[in-house]
Amino acid sequence: MLTPKSHTHTLEHGRAQTLRAALGAIALGAVILAVVGFAPQPAFHNAAHDTRHVAVFPCH
Repeated sequence: MLTPKSHTHTLEHGRAQTLRAALGAIALGAVILAVVGFAPQPAFHNAAHDTRHVAVFPCH
């Protein structure tokens, strides 16, 4: 049985875990966009460019 204190601890742990996962996903996405978007190879750049257009993200 969960006591009020252990229940609060569980909720806080869940929120912290969710926040870490969200920040990790944002960081990974930013790294992928930076690496692929500015890569010198035209294929990588074009793939990132087309993806930005599909996502309706302005790029130029």
